[in-house]
Amino acid sequence: MKMKNRIIIGMLFVIILMWSCERNNSSLDTVTLKQSINQSAADLNTAMEIIGTSKAFSLLTVSESGAKSVSGDSIYRVYIGLDQVKGVYDYNPVTTFERGISLIKYFTKTADSNYMVVKMPLKKIERPGSLRHYEEADSVLTNNFSIAVSEYHNNYNSFRDFDYILASQISIDDAVAGALNIEYVVSPAAGTEYKSQYTFTDGYSAKYKYLSGDTTVSGFGIFKDDAMLYEEKRQTVRNDTAKFGREHMYTLTIGDVQIVRKSGIVAPAIYVNGVLQTNAMVEIVDKAVDPEATVCKKRDIRITFDDGTVTTVSAMIGESVENIKVLFESLHNVYFAAYIVDWIAYDIYYQR
Repeated sequence: MKMKNRIIIGMLFVIILMWSCERNNSSLDTVTLKQSINQSAADLNTAMEIIGTSKAFSLLTVSESGAKSVSGDSIYRVYIGLDQVKGVYDYNPVTTFERGISLIKYFTKTADSNYMVVKMPLKKIERPGSLRHYEEADSVLTNNFSIAVSEYHNNYNSFRDFDYILASQISIDDAVAGALNIEYVVSPAAGTEYKSQYTFTDGYSAKYKYLSGDTTVSGFGIFKDDAMLYEEKRQTVRNDTAKFGREHMYTLTIGDVQIVRKSGIVAPAIYVNGVLQTNAMVEIVDKAVDPEATVCKKRDIRITFDDGTVTTVSAMIGESVENIKVLFESLHNVYFAAYIVDWIAYDIYYQR
């Protein structure tokens, strides 16, 4: 009888201990979530402040004004490799205006090189439309910007069949300002694969990717070395039994915190270092109906902790959102590279 009582008391003690630990772990999970999301947001804000004040950031604000568009002519064919365009090209302003003048007329080949090196005033890069227009102030400008292209491959068959590679280093005022890399492949059989990355000199980088197919993935991220500070990613998977034949998943990552919303599931899930946080509630707030809504465009995310306190993504990283948007749009289009490198490469190739 005494032994039986001891067993019962022991079992009760274990149950009470487990219940106590569960309560403590729940509390610790909530604290960890709050600490993680606040620290992750602070790290991202620090990164965007450094990136936004860097010399290279002005390049990434270049708009599509004057940018070269890819021809839609299916008969048009061209292959341009680095060997065909390599050399050092210095900008020299043309003082007389001539309509339709090719861009290469504003540059002089000053040296041979294994790279394609383009040197020109940074102010002209920031305003691409001014490249073909001489202003009196241009006489005092120096070629304080350069892009050294170490890999170039432009194989164009049609707008549905081409592959493109660009690897380059950017310098401003004779100091390295970062590196730009682009890989772009479109084929009737394989679909589209696009990757672009700008690496800043202090270990920060921004990356964009898009992959089409039965599984379509698009994503944009900001990194410190190999550590992810921020990423928004969309993934759709072909599924004939799903609504509209596709399953959708949206993922927002800020440091150690990840928010995931899947089609068919009402409430998004939130994780810290891969561990599901069951005591927090997440709500995605779209300000307009837009299947491509992002934190930078028409979307906010509200997080309610189990103690009733509430925060939003916009409250935590609101000051960084505009610069994140600039990086996303720049790496999605890379206007300044297309306008400078590609135009000059075409002009050299066709000896215009």
